[in-house]
Amino acid sequence: MSQQVCFYGDGLSLTATETATLLARLASTPPGIDIDSYSRGGVVAELETRVARMLGKESAIFLPTGTMANHLAVRALCEGRGRRILAQADSHLVNDAGDCAQVLSGLNVVPMAPGQPCFSAADVALELERASNSKAAVPVGAVSIESPIRRMDNAAVPMADLVAVTTAARGAGIGLHMDGARLPLYAAHLGVAPADVAALFDTVYVSMWKCFNAPSGAVLAGAADLIDKLYHSRRMMGGSLPAVWPFAAIALHHLDDFEAESISVLAMAEQLFSRLEASGRCQVLRVANGTNVFRLRLAQGDPEQWRTNAQAWGVELPAPDAINGEFICKMNPTWLRSTADDLAQALLESI
Repeated sequence: MSQQVCFYGDGLSLTATETATLLARLASTPPGIDIDSYSRGGVVAELETRVARMLGKESAIFLPTGTMANHLAVRALCEGRGRRILAQADSHLVNDAGDCAQVLSGLNVVPMAPGQPCFSAADVALELERASNSKAAVPVGAVSIESPIRRMDNAAVPMADLVAVTTAARGAGIGLHMDGARLPLYAAHLGVAPADVAALFDTVYVSMWKCFNAPSGAVLAGAADLIDKLYHSRRMMGGSLPAVWPFAAIALHHLDDFEAESISVLAMAEQLFSRLEASGRCQVLRVANGTNVFRLRLAQGDPEQWRTNAQAWGVELPAPDAINGEFICKMNPTWLRSTADDLAQALLESI
């Protein structure tokens, strides 16, 4: 296992060799890996059960990507309700899914509150009023909320805001989906249980590669009667891969450790930030309602040279911003390969 400390990525950023080595160890250690058949059974079923339990849901289904998880969730929630979906303008569903809900399922995604972490209960009420006053019926079938929000430096939507929006939507009979790709980060950094957040929604998806180090994969959880129908939708969309046990085995291996590791990293970060800021040589810029993203700014010096020098100390910084020279950094479990004092020394000696 590499001893590099990375200031990017949500997980361990395993190399191909590290991934293969881990799989070989898991396969050779009793009871080994119980392989699946077309994404069903074996270690995949075990992962689904564990994620459903973590989220407090009845059932869960493995999907190859988060894009498919979001799509199938809102598709299912809109059935019998309406074909309009309210989603944050800066969310993955609006910006990074190729209009899949519109093109493949004939749904209408309405971007809400551009530049804001989330829309409000009042925004939901206004959109419902606008839809009801239309000359043609356009009922809202689902609300989708991403949190933390990747396009806003992994800022989290505060629990109070989630409660307000979901209460308003549920009162109107609207289905509720959470794009919780990084929900474990939300839980660790805001001090809430994943199940407490998931309880506000009918369906929740969690990424298996962002936090749990699998090469790919997502798990979507919800009520059993809804999830059971999605096995057919998954096959129709080409998502029932013949074998996903390598993804599931790695994710399952890391599932239980992530929250505790994140809490330890968060405590370590406070010590590190204090040492860096006390030096006067660089500045730590926090994100409002942030989780694991922060920015580093040099007081003076060449950011690229700092990055090169840090590599010699075993610290990998991301590329600096081409305009302002800031580093958009992430806390992650690789930090636990070092200490706050050693990381502070490495970064300061590298300036």
